[in-house]
Amino acid sequence: MTEKHSSPYLTDGNRLGDVIAAIQVMAVYKSYKLPFDQWAYRITADKRQADRWKIVFLEHPEFFRLDSERERASLVWRRQFPRRYDVDEERVLTPNEYAALPQQRKAERVSRIPLSSSDIKALIDTAVNLHSRALEEQKDRRWWVALAGAAGGLVGSIVGGLLKPH
Repeated sequence: MTEKHSSPYLTDGNRLGDVIAAIQVMAVYKSYKLPFDQWAYRITADKRQADRWKIVFLEHPEFFRLDSERERASLVWRRQFPRRYDVDEERVLTPNEYAALPQQRKAERVSRIPLSSSDIKALIDTAVNLHSRALEEQKDRRWWVALAGAAGGLVGSIVGGLLKPH
C-alpha cells in the first residue's frame, strides 16, 4: 500500500528541486505567464514534460497560479506587479509610455517585471522551509504510529495474560 503524503513536497524526492527550478526560471524570464510546455522547455529543455510541470504548478499554489483557462502558469509574486515591463527594451515603462502603446503591443510585448535576487532568495527559502516542515511532520506521524503499535502490542499481551487460564 502506498503511503499518502499530506504535503506535495513529499510526493517524490525531486519535488523541492523542481519547485526551486521553477521559481528561478519563472522569476526572471521576460514573460511572466506561459503555457506549460513552454515552461517545461525553459526549465528542463523538454516540452514533453509539460504535464509534469502542470502538476507541480497545481500542487504548489503557495508559489504558482494558473490562468482562468487553466492553460498557462505564472509565479504568484510576479502577478502582484503592474504589467509595464517592456520585454524588448528590458525596462519598466512609465504610465504615460504604457498608455501610448498600441493594444496589440501591450498584449504581446509587455509583461510584469522580473523579480530581484533578494525576492528569489525569499521564495527559495520559503520552499526549503515548507519542505523541512513537511519532513518533520512526516517524522512526527511515524513516531505516533510506532507508539500506537507498541501500545497495541502491550494491551494485547495484558489481555492475553488475563484471559489465559491459570
